[in-house]
Amino acid sequence: MAVVLAIVWALPLLWTAVTAFRPLDESVGRSLLPSRLTVEALAAAWSYAPFGRYYLNTFVIVVVVALVQVLLAVPAAYAFARLRFFGRDALFFLFLLQMMLPMNALVLPNYLTMKALGLLNTLWAIMLPYFGSGMAVFLLRQAFRSVPQAYEDAARIDGASLVQVLRHVYVPLALPSLLAFLFFSVSYHWNEFFWPLIVTDDDAVRPVTVGLAKFTQAAEAGANWQLSAAGTLIVVGPLIALFFLFAAWGRARRAIGADAGLKG
Repeated sequence: MAVVLAIVWALPLLWTAVTAFRPLDESVGRSLLPSRLTVEALAAAWSYAPFGRYYLNTFVIVVVVALVQVLLAVPAAYAFARLRFFGRDALFFLFLLQMMLPMNALVLPNYLTMKALGLLNTLWAIMLPYFGSGMAVFLLRQAFRSVPQAYEDAARIDGASLVQVLRHVYVPLALPSLLAFLFFSVSYHWNEFFWPLIVTDDDAVRPVTVGLAKFTQAAEAGANWQLSAAGTLIVVGPLIALFFLFAAWGRARRAIGADAGLKG
């Protein structure tokens, strides 16, 4: 059953990939499979829109947001997991509330804030509302709580500072949770469309999702399925490659672990 569902979910992606490699002068409705495979649609799509700039903007957005989220979440998660202070549980509950509020509900106050700061039509306007992540704090707090207190005590006895304890004890042991959040953060902000659409109006600061929407509305691509499919494949291709890369890496780690267990 799982295989059948996977095939059904993969069909749109497979159709997009096949159409993107179909010749531009060949009708999509004439046959299911193209007469030959060519990259002319991909080359034409890349030349019609500044996808290189879109990629650069998106890369900056996802990397900066992910790094800032982690840098802010690690000390906050440690405080909620290990420290004792007045109002800790109530404050943590406020962090959880952030996970329950959809981003669309905060569009107006966030937009007014970015306008007051003079940051509209900049990459900062896209990134700033996401710097504080309740999900990152929640995941890392749960991971930090599972770390035995004796590990931290041993590091303290050896003279480690708080930063060293976080870097050498908690973060390595919470690496699975951290990687899971980073993959979620990158995929979410790579695919984010509504908020960047609201706060940008220039190709110089648009991410790939907004750029793709503008591209498919253009006269060159509006009546050509090959160009639209090629633009879509250009946008989603890196995430698909990243997914398979992590999947292969996870399988390799499991295989190495199983082999080590058999030898042991």
